[in-house]
Amino acid sequence: MSCCCIAGSSWLTTPKFITNAAARSFRTSSPMASYSRRWYNPERRGRIDPAPEIVRHWVEADALPGGQHHAERFTVVSYNILGDRNISNHGDLYRNVPPNYLDWNHRRRVICEELLGLNPDIICLQEVDKYYDLLNILETAGYLGAYKRRTGGSVDGCAMFWKADKFQLLEGESIEFRQYGLRDNVAQLSVFEMREAQSRRLVVGNIHVLYNPSRGDVKLGQIRFLSSKAHILSEKWDHVPIVLAGDYNSTPQSPIYKFLSSSEQLNLMLHNRKELSGQRRCHPSQVLGLRRERGSLFVLMDRFFNSRWSEEEMNVAIGAPRSHIAMHPLKLNSSYAIVKGSLTTRDDGGEPLATSYHSKFLGTVDYLWYSDGLTPTKVLDTLPVNVLKKTGGLPYKKLGSDHLALVSEFEFLEVVGDRKEATEDHAIS
Repeated sequence: MSCCCIAGSSWLTTPKFITNAAARSFRTSSPMASYSRRWYNPERRGRIDPAPEIVRHWVEADALPGGQHHAERFTVVSYNILGDRNISNHGDLYRNVPPNYLDWNHRRRVICEELLGLNPDIICLQEVDKYYDLLNILETAGYLGAYKRRTGGSVDGCAMFWKADKFQLLEGESIEFRQYGLRDNVAQLSVFEMREAQSRRLVVGNIHVLYNPSRGDVKLGQIRFLSSKAHILSEKWDHVPIVLAGDYNSTPQSPIYKFLSSSEQLNLMLHNRKELSGQRRCHPSQVLGLRRERGSLFVLMDRFFNSRWSEEEMNVAIGAPRSHIAMHPLKLNSSYAIVKGSLTTRDDGGEPLATSYHSKFLGTVDYLWYSDGLTPTKVLDTLPVNVLKKTGGLPYKKLGSDHLALVSEFEFLEVVGDRKEATEDHAIS
C-alpha cells in the first residue's frame, strides 16, 4: 500500500485562490497550425456531414418514497481523460481525429472548461499523465488533489480532486496492484467528511482496470480487491456509504458487470476468461451493424477451447487457491442504471449505450457505483450513438477525451434498522 503521490509530492495540495482573470489564464491556444481543408474521415465515404451538436442533458431521478429529501447532496465526476502518451503509443485508434483535437493544450482547455462548468464536489480521473497541469488549474477553483501513478513503465495514473470548502479528507490510501500479482494498474480510496454536516461521511474509490480484453482474470482480481478494500474502510469509519468511480474496461453485458451489479457469486468455470469483460464484441463496425459476427459454430468452438482456466488464473481472479467462485462484499448499484435516460442514449438495462468511442471500440466501460446509504438524484446523460458516429471518433472539438465524463449527484439517506442513524454524532476523537 502507498499513501503518497508520486515521488516528491505529498497527499494534499493547498488550494490557491486567484482572481477570475487569472483563473481564465489556462485558456492557452493550441500551438498546432490551423488547417484550411476539412479533415478527411474515411468512414464518411465521401459524404460531408454537418458537425454534430454536442449537447448533454441532466436526467432527474424519480422522487423518493414519502417525498423525503435531505440537504446533504454532492456531485461526483468519473472521467478517463486519455493520457497524452497513450495517443502517441496507440495512434491507430485516432486515425480519424484531426491532430489539433489530439493536441494536449487543446484537450487540457476543453477538459478543464468542462470540469469547471460542471462544478462537481469530487472528481475522479483516470489515465492522467499531466497531473500538475490539471492541478494548477483546479486548485485555483478551490480543489485539493491526490495522484497515484501506475507502476512499471507507464506514466499515467489516477487522480482525485475534491472541493476544500465542501469536504475534508479523513484518510487516503493508494493501491498498487503489482504488489498482488495484478499488473501495473493502480487505484485510490479516500474517506471524506462533509464540512457542514460532520455526520456525513463516505468512501470514494477511483480505479482504471486493466484494458487487455483477454485477461478477464486480472480484471476480476483488481475489481474484487478494490471492493474488499473499500468495504474495510467503510466498516472502519462506522459503515459509511461508498462510491466507486472509474474505467472498469467491462461492458454492461459482461459477466464482470453482472458480478458487480448483482452481488451474486461468479462461477468462473461457466465463463471464458477472454469473454469476461465483453469488450471483444464492441468494435464500431459490429455495434453499428456494418460487420457480421463470426459463424456460430466457430464461436462455440472458440469458447470451448478457450474456456479452460489454469490454477494460476483462478488464483489471480479469486485470490484463493483451488477455488473457482468469485465473491465481493458490497451491494452496489450503478447511478446511470437507476436514473433512466432516453432510448437514444441507454440500453435495456439503463446503462449508457456508449461512454467511449475510437476506431476500435464503441461502447460503455465507465461507471459510478454506489452502496446503501446513498441515492442518485440526477445524472448527466451521455450522447446518442448517432451523434457520436458523426464525430468519426473521439476526441472532438468540445470533447477532450475518447471517453465521456460520467456525472452523478448523490443524496445521503437516513440509515434504518439496527445501526444508528447517520445524523448522530461521529466526531473525530
